[in-house]
Amino acid sequence: MQTLITIAPIFIILALGWVAARTGFLPEEVQSHLNRLVYYFAIPAFLFRAISNFPLAQGFNVTVMLITLGSALSFYLTGWLLCKTGRVPPAKAGVIVQSSCHGNLGYIGLPVAFYFLGDIGLAQAGIISGFLMILQNIMSVSVLQSFSTVRGVQKSTIFAKLLQNPVIVTSMLAIFVSGLQIPIPDVINRTLSMLGHLAPPAALLLIGASLSFRTIWNHKTAIIVASMTKLVFLPALGLGLFTLLGIAPADYLPAMILLGTPTATVAYVLARQMNADSGLAVTAISASTLFSALSLSLWLTILTS
Repeated sequence: MQTLITIAPIFIILALGWVAARTGFLPEEVQSHLNRLVYYFAIPAFLFRAISNFPLAQGFNVTVMLITLGSALSFYLTGWLLCKTGRVPPAKAGVIVQSSCHGNLGYIGLPVAFYFLGDIGLAQAGIISGFLMILQNIMSVSVLQSFSTVRGVQKSTIFAKLLQNPVIVTSMLAIFVSGLQIPIPDVINRTLSMLGHLAPPAALLLIGASLSFRTIWNHKTAIIVASMTKLVFLPALGLGLFTLLGIAPADYLPAMILLGTPTATVAYVLARQMNADSGLAVTAISASTLFSALSLSLWLTILTS
């Protein structure tokens, strides 16, 4: 019941975003401005408040972090190797790999962690997501570049983009504040709380508005492979490692939510920049987001049963 109460409202809001975009209530120009507001203000406030008030020394599990990062990295490398040795067209290969590994942490993972686990779960997920975002961006660009026929992106450019990512910067700053136990004044905490409450519903509306299913049948094989890998196989590897090492479910639940998120919307941006199949990227994002309603429900039911 807890899973249904958590997941159903999230995907109802996603559906409302999709309807709003197609009926003119949320046109593209409004989406653009709202996305900037959420990306640069609401989500950073949402994350900073949760992490900075979290007792880092008491509740952070390094093993969970390493398993989460290792699971994602292993699938990037495995996907790259399979596409390199197989007969996958270069324009599609990089997109398939990143769609299978690059999760939507900020707009899906963190809201699910917050609504399902509360402030403590959000803080734990926020800490892990900061490092996982860095890994995902570096590996996605590297994989796309390895299959691209255009001039590669300089490494300095990748790191510059990472340093400009407000979610990553906010996570690192909040970890620093939490680690040093720097007190946050009440007025700042309340301001961050008010602004942060905008993040989950607005992010979900934006994700819903961006969904497109028009070409899903044209890419059905690639979509099935990417969605199954991202939503089933990747979190299954993480769960297997967590269980094997005897980690308590309460400690790894935030990480499992992050590993089970659908493909990130930035996958489309990266594919377009690297001259890959951006149409496939849009379809993979949309399909995996749709399928994640079922997969996240199943994972959360299994993990809390």
